[in-house]
Amino acid sequence: MQAYQLDFIELALAHNVLSFGQFTLKSGRTSPYFFNAGRFDSGAKLAGLGRAYASAIQAWGLDVNVLLGPAYKGIPLVAATSVELAEQYGRDLRWSFNRKEAKDHGEGGLFVGAPVAGRVLVIDDVITAGTAIREVIDLVAATGAELAGVIVAIDRQERGTGGLSAIGQVRADFGIDVRAIVTLDDVVEYVAADPVLAVHLPAMRAYRDQYGA
Repeated sequence: MQAYQLDFIELALAHNVLSFGQFTLKSGRTSPYFFNAGRFDSGAKLAGLGRAYASAIQAWGLDVNVLLGPAYKGIPLVAATSVELAEQYGRDLRWSFNRKEAKDHGEGGLFVGAPVAGRVLVIDDVITAGTAIREVIDLVAATGAELAGVIVAIDRQERGTGGLSAIGQVRADFGIDVRAIVTLDDVVEYVAADPVLAVHLPAMRAYRDQYGA
């Protein structure tokens, strides 16, 4: 793993964003771990998360013009990431977010912030069913901009109703690159190397064997 990935996992553990136990997911599956990005709920925590996204984008080497955060969870993510890209890497990218409903007065439109044009990178927390990201893809396509890619915090690498994960299905359906700061494999690797957390390793490996994409 890269240093920024280790830092991200440790940040998530320190603030109970990443926790272990037994968690019932919307799918009905019982997961041995849970990732709740909503717990990045202070300035310092959000700055750390923004640095992780910024580092992952920098490592990706993707050429983009605009960062887009899907409403609502993506709004603080895209703001924090744009700040950290500027502060840490000198990349002063413009950013925008979409409205849930178009505004018919004032400046109007579906987007707030920079015009959605050129090569656009979408920043979100996770892709679960893929419904929300598909809506954003359609919105970007309607502007005539090019969707350069999507980045999320974690890839659970877990298949849905078919053989592909939600991220894999988006890649297959739209032909776009989707990446994550960390994957489940990265988390398993970290857990395996930690003598305290290693107690959770058998459950995590069993879950990955059963539901992994």
